[in-house]
Amino acid sequence: MARDPKLTLLGRSESKLPKSPADAKLETFPNPAKRSYRIRLETADFTSLCPITGQTDFAQVTIEYVPAKLCVETKSLKFYLASYRNECAFNEAVTNRILDDFVAACSPRQASVTAEFSPRGGIALTVRAEYPDARR
Repeated sequence: MARDPKLTLLGRSESKLPKSPADAKLETFPNPAKRSYRIRLETADFTSLCPITGQTDFAQVTIEYVPAKLCVETKSLKFYLASYRNECAFNEAVTNRILDDFVAACSPRQASVTAEFSPRGGIALTVRAEYPDARR
Protein backbone atom coordinates (compact mmCIF):
# COMPACT_ATOMS: atom_id res chain seq x y z
CA MET A 1 0.00 0.00 0.00
CA ALA A 2 1.37 3.40 -0.95
CA ARG A 3 1.94 6.01 1.74
CA ASP A 4 -0.38 9.02 1.63
CA PRO A 5 1.97 12.02 1.19
CA LYS A 6 -0.32 14.17 3.36
CA LEU A 7 0.28 11.91 6.40
CA THR A 8 3.56 13.16 7.80
CA LEU A 9 3.53 11.44 11.23
CA LEU A 10 2.07 7.97 10.69
CA GLY A 11 4.74 5.28 10.36
CA ARG A 12 7.53 7.56 11.51
CA SER A 13 9.29 7.49 14.85
CA GLU A 14 9.01 11.28 15.08
CA SER A 15 8.56 12.23 18.71
CA LYS A 16 8.92 16.02 18.62
CA LEU A 17 5.67 17.39 19.96
CA PRO A 18 4.28 20.70 18.71
CA LYS A 19 4.86 23.63 21.08
CA SER A 20 1.23 24.76 20.95
CA PRO A 21 -2.07 23.84 19.28
CA ALA A 22 -1.37 26.56 16.70
CA ASP A 23 1.77 24.62 15.69
CA ALA A 24 -0.03 21.26 15.55
CA LYS A 25 -1.74 19.82 12.48
CA LEU A 26 -4.63 17.39 12.47
CA GLU A 27 -3.97 15.15 9.48
CA THR A 28 -6.74 13.40 7.61
CA PHE A 29 -7.30 10.57 5.17
CA PRO A 30 -10.26 9.72 2.91
CA ASN A 31 -13.19 8.05 4.65
CA PRO A 32 -13.02 4.39 3.52
CA ALA A 33 -16.79 3.78 3.89
CA LYS A 34 -19.90 5.21 2.29
CA ARG A 35 -22.27 4.39 5.16
CA SER A 36 -22.79 6.60 8.18
CA TYR A 37 -20.87 5.36 11.22
CA ARG A 38 -19.51 6.78 14.48
CA ILE A 39 -15.88 6.94 15.61
CA ARG A 40 -14.96 7.35 19.29
CA LEU A 41 -11.48 8.49 20.33
CA GLU A 42 -10.45 8.68 23.99
CA THR A 43 -7.42 9.75 25.96
CA ALA A 44 -7.01 9.80 29.72
CA ASP A 45 -3.77 11.78 29.82
CA PHE A 46 -4.75 15.22 28.51
CA THR A 47 -3.24 18.24 30.26
CA SER A 48 -3.43 22.00 29.90
CA LEU A 49 -2.65 24.89 32.24
CA CYS A 50 -4.93 27.10 34.28
CA PRO A 51 -4.56 30.64 32.88
CA ILE A 52 -4.69 32.18 36.37
CA THR A 53 -2.63 29.86 38.58
CA GLY A 54 -0.50 28.10 35.98
CA GLN A 55 -1.38 24.77 37.63
CA THR A 56 -1.86 21.71 35.46
CA ASP A 57 -5.42 20.69 34.64
CA PHE A 58 -5.86 16.97 33.94
CA ALA A 59 -8.71 15.60 31.84
CA GLN A 60 -10.09 12.61 30.04
CA VAL A 61 -11.01 13.79 26.55
CA THR A 62 -13.46 11.88 24.36
CA ILE A 63 -14.08 12.83 20.74
CA GLU A 64 -16.98 11.23 18.91
CA TYR A 65 -17.75 11.96 15.28
CA VAL A 66 -19.58 10.79 12.21
CA PRO A 67 -17.15 11.29 9.33
CA ALA A 68 -18.18 12.76 6.01
CA LYS A 69 -15.41 12.64 3.39
CA LEU A 70 -12.42 12.63 5.78
CA CYS A 71 -11.25 10.82 8.93
CA VAL A 72 -8.69 12.19 11.39
CA GLU A 73 -5.46 10.22 11.64
CA THR A 74 -4.95 9.22 15.29
CA LYS A 75 -1.22 9.87 15.65
CA SER A 76 -1.70 13.46 14.51
CA LEU A 77 -4.56 13.73 17.04
CA LYS A 78 -2.24 12.44 19.77
CA PHE A 79 0.35 15.09 18.91
CA TYR A 80 -2.32 17.79 18.64
CA LEU A 81 -3.77 16.99 22.07
CA ALA A 82 -0.29 16.79 23.62
CA SER A 83 0.40 20.31 22.31
CA TYR A 84 -1.95 21.67 25.00
CA ARG A 85 0.50 20.73 27.78
CA ASN A 86 1.87 24.30 27.87
CA GLU A 87 -1.34 26.05 26.81
CA CYS A 88 -2.89 28.42 29.37
CA ALA A 89 -6.67 28.47 28.91
CA PHE A 90 -9.88 27.89 30.79
CA ASN A 91 -11.26 24.35 30.50
CA GLU A 92 -14.31 25.59 28.60
CA ALA A 93 -12.14 27.37 26.03
CA VAL A 94 -9.88 24.33 25.59
CA THR A 95 -12.80 21.99 24.94
CA ASN A 96 -14.41 24.32 22.40
CA ARG A 97 -11.12 24.95 20.61
CA ILE A 98 -10.51 21.22 20.25
CA LEU A 99 -13.95 20.87 18.64
CA ASP A 100 -13.40 23.89 16.37
CA ASP A 101 -10.00 22.63 15.19
CA PHE A 102 -11.36 19.10 14.71
CA VAL A 103 -14.29 20.31 12.61
CA ALA A 104 -12.01 22.58 10.57
CA ALA A 105 -9.72 19.63 9.82
CA CYS A 106 -12.23 17.01 8.70
CA SER A 107 -15.70 18.62 8.26
CA PRO A 108 -17.61 15.76 9.91
CA ARG A 109 -21.35 15.24 9.71
CA GLN A 110 -21.49 15.42 13.50
CA ALA A 111 -18.91 15.72 16.27
CA SER A 112 -18.69 16.17 20.00
CA VAL A 113 -15.82 16.73 22.40
CA THR A 114 -16.29 15.85 26.06
CA ALA A 115 -13.55 16.83 28.50
CA GLU A 116 -13.85 15.49 32.04
CA PHE A 117 -11.46 17.54 34.15
CA SER A 118 -10.12 16.16 37.42
CA PRO A 119 -11.45 17.73 40.60
CA ARG A 120 -9.79 20.87 41.85
CA GLY A 121 -10.91 22.20 45.22
CA GLY A 122 -13.35 19.30 45.42
CA ILE A 123 -15.20 20.23 42.21
CA ALA A 124 -14.95 18.21 39.00
CA LEU A 125 -15.81 19.93 35.72
CA THR A 126 -17.11 18.30 32.55
CA VAL A 127 -17.43 20.31 29.34
CA ARG A 128 -19.21 18.98 26.24
CA ALA A 129 -19.18 20.87 22.94
CA GLU A 130 -21.15 19.67 19.91
CA TYR A 131 -21.20 20.23 16.16
CA PRO A 132 -23.42 21.22 14.57
CA ASP A 133 -24.48 23.64 17.24
CA ALA A 134 -28.17 22.99 17.93
CA ARG A 135 -28.77 26.73 18.27
CA ARG A 136 -27.83 27.46 14.67
